[in-house]
Amino acid sequence: MPIFTALMEERSVTRAAERLGMTQPALSNALSRLRVMLRDQLFIRERYGIQPTPVALELAPGIAEALARLDDAVLGQQEFEPASAERLLTIAPNGYVEFVLVPAIVARLRQVAPGIRLRLTPYSNDLVETGVTSGTTALVLGRIPDPPDNLVVQHLMDEGLACVVRTDHPEIGGSLTREEFERLRHVNVVPPGRMRAGLFQALAEQKLRREVAISVTNFFAVAEMVAVTDLCATLPELICRRLAHDPRLKVLPLPVDLGTFPVEMGWHVRYRHDPAHRWLRSLIAEMAELVGRPPRWRAT
Repeated sequence: MPIFTALMEERSVTRAAERLGMTQPALSNALSRLRVMLRDQLFIRERYGIQPTPVALELAPGIAEALARLDDAVLGQQEFEPASAERLLTIAPNGYVEFVLVPAIVARLRQVAPGIRLRLTPYSNDLVETGVTSGTTALVLGRIPDPPDNLVVQHLMDEGLACVVRTDHPEIGGSLTREEFERLRHVNVVPPGRMRAGLFQALAEQKLRREVAISVTNFFAVAEMVAVTDLCATLPELICRRLAHDPRLKVLPLPVDLGTFPVEMGWHVRYRHDPAHRWLRSLIAEMAELVGRPPRWRAT
């Protein structure tokens, strides 16, 4: 049954074998026995992997639930001591979370669980690529629209937006009007996920025009770009709060309200009751509340 689940989630014999620590021939033999037992092909080989048959799709929810209950029964008996635990956990934060939240998480781990190490893997629109849908990655952090059935999603916080320009900008003073926003040229951050679509949609709903001069792939590039040009950047408020400490930059409220976007945490159902995972999720939620607790930046 774990082999069936791995094949269903990975849609690849190679990846399923790697995940289970098996050779491909051993996994193929096990699949042959499953086919005899269940009287169905279960998985059909295609050009880019394998696809489940209708019978496999019908069986999958029940098998996954049975394995999850078994995991709950076993893991629920285990104890977890953060101060003495030695463990490596993989998480997949998006660029925003990596900038805003991960440093606080790492600092807290050093204080209360120095043996817990984190490995960061790239965030992706395709949750399968992050490894969270197969359980090889402990958590995905960011915006998680349309999660699959085997993913549990927890809301961490909501985040707003503000603008950043250079302190000695020749055209912008202590505030930013709608006309000034539309006259400026802008730096656009192109993150993965739905935040990009959400920002463009929010601008369209407010009929606010934005001329993009350059698009960058991460938030780290924005500060230097804005500091040496007359460009403007629209960024999450918590990132703006950090950039406000740079004397070269000034942060201004948007001329219109573009709303907020959610920051979420998702994990595979098999880790619902894993003591180490539950503890890490609790710590991350605590850090998200702490990081987002100060009042949002406002112009004075």
